[in-house]
Amino acid sequence: MFVGGTMVMRIGGARRKSRNKLKKNLRDRGKFRIHNFLQEFKPGEHVALKAEPSFQKGMFRLRFYGKIGTIIRKAGKNYEVSIMDQNKSKIIRTHPVHLRRA
Repeated sequence: MFVGGTMVMRIGGARRKSRNKLKKNLRDRGKFRIHNFLQEFKPGEHVALKAEPSFQKGMFRLRFYGKIGTIIRKAGKNYEVSIMDQNKSKIIRTHPVHLRRA
């Protein structure tokens, strides 16, 4: 985008304006629950994307936070989840610690 003949750069990264999404309650701070880390899903199961802030590996882009998707398949330790982003179907690869059954 050009303003007055100069290029305007976007400031910030992937976690810009994400304080409320990545904030845990006082009692939940620290380590995550191990059963969330080890949970298994079957293809076709519906899941909600909810980021676990204490485990950054395999975290999805936060613009998809709160979306409901369908498990497609397992890819290594992660799962491929199909979600609808407005009118387009997208596939997200994320760790099971960031998924909840819907």
